[in-house]
Amino acid sequence: MSGVPEQAANKTFYLETFGCQMNVHDSEKVVGTLVQEGYRQVETVDQADLILYNTCSIRDKAEQKVFHRLADYKKLQAQGKKFGVLGCVAQQEGERIFERAPHVSLVCGSASYRKLPEMLVQLEATPEPLPRKIPRAAGESAAGEDQLAGGVTRDSGLGTRDSLVRITGLDDRQTDKCFETEFTARTNPHRGYITIIEGCDKFCAYCVVPFTRGKERSRTSDSVLAEARQMADLGYTEIQLLGQNVNSYKDPAGKCSFAELLAAVGEVPGIKRVRFTTSHPRDFGRDIVDVIDAVPTLCDHVHLPVQSGSTRALDAMQRLYTREQYLERISWMKAAKREISITTDVIVGFPGETEAEFAQTLTLLDEVGYDGVFSFKYSARPNTPALKLDDAIPEEEKSHRLEVLMARQKEIQITRYRKYVGATLEVMVEAYNEPRAQWIGRTSHNKTLNFNGIGKTIKVGTYVPVHVTKSFPNSLAGELASPTVV
Repeated sequence: MSGVPEQAANKTFYLETFGCQMNVHDSEKVVGTLVQEGYRQVETVDQADLILYNTCSIRDKAEQKVFHRLADYKKLQAQGKKFGVLGCVAQQEGERIFERAPHVSLVCGSASYRKLPEMLVQLEATPEPLPRKIPRAAGESAAGEDQLAGGVTRDSGLGTRDSLVRITGLDDRQTDKCFETEFTARTNPHRGYITIIEGCDKFCAYCVVPFTRGKERSRTSDSVLAEARQMADLGYTEIQLLGQNVNSYKDPAGKCSFAELLAAVGEVPGIKRVRFTTSHPRDFGRDIVDVIDAVPTLCDHVHLPVQSGSTRALDAMQRLYTREQYLERISWMKAAKREISITTDVIVGFPGETEAEFAQTLTLLDEVGYDGVFSFKYSARPNTPALKLDDAIPEEEKSHRLEVLMARQKEIQITRYRKYVGATLEVMVEAYNEPRAQWIGRTSHNKTLNFNGIGKTIKVGTYVPVHVTKSFPNSLAGELASPTVV
């Protein structure tokens, strides 16, 4: 929880996070773990003894950014600073990171975060001439290594090019363990994440996540609900349930489905809003829409990635649903009693995507009427089946298609957002914008609503009604409708 004990520690660390909400929440848990182990978080690399990067490998650009950052700060090694690479790039590249960035001492994939306390002890205690590492699996050691007490191995030193400490935590896909910890250093005191499922079993042709985060493994509903109640007791009013495929959740205890878990979290006393992301169309059932209708605290927003509007392209992507099946799920949401805001992800320029298939994606945007689209150019990733596909799309054409898609979606959003003008919406107050002298709020539909209030008397984290007076392609603007604060 956010009640991680403050310790007057001499050991300091700096952590930079790249990528998705899962990574952001993983970092909150990593920070909590480090603080519990006697470290103190600092704001700059210069202040830190240990420099960590929690990485993303979903696209090549994000991966390269990490290695550029490591290269930029290599000179700090001379000051005795140690470097660690965490997350998806760590799992994907493994010990190759030591070749690309020899000054790195710690490489830890997300499936191994539960071993962090042990690895930190090794990082602090191991003499530099004796490289050590956490084994890939209990009881296994690679050739040329000696088994040490506590499941730690020591490299024989054969072929070692330097004397730097080498510590790795690289679990394979088959781990059944989730990263559960009571030491979570949440940075927002009003809205917080709960990871309910880790890993991915979908193996979409373009996606590296199954190789970097392991197989799907869910927490028990009792564990999730206990954390939700703890958060409510600490004053949190909004919870976002997370998972690579959050709606693929399967309670190991068999007590409830994903929809039933949503309802149970939404009924925790003190919780005013519950969100969830990201859903996969294959596991998106009508019961999810029914529970959104039935439980008022569940936000009326669903993020349902489509990736393409072409059934043939979806098949090549190994998404295992058709355009028609996706649109069926959209029809369930449009038939709901509450208006559900729908957002999505789209990839353009997937190998073999024709002009006609790209046009089908554009018509899907029109047919669904999304409130937001996260659109990306296809990026080849290691180990993925798409690497073997022919008919690569030139980079210039990918960029062109992305521009066309974004322009089309902008027009759709202008129309979609305009309809809120004149309405009064409840927002959670997120911050105060000093230059604009405006408050920033977020609606249940997950829309940003900037509004004028009564000076600075409103408190962040409260809920207020706002009358919408203007709309923009990505946000709304308005006036506080009443001084009443919830």
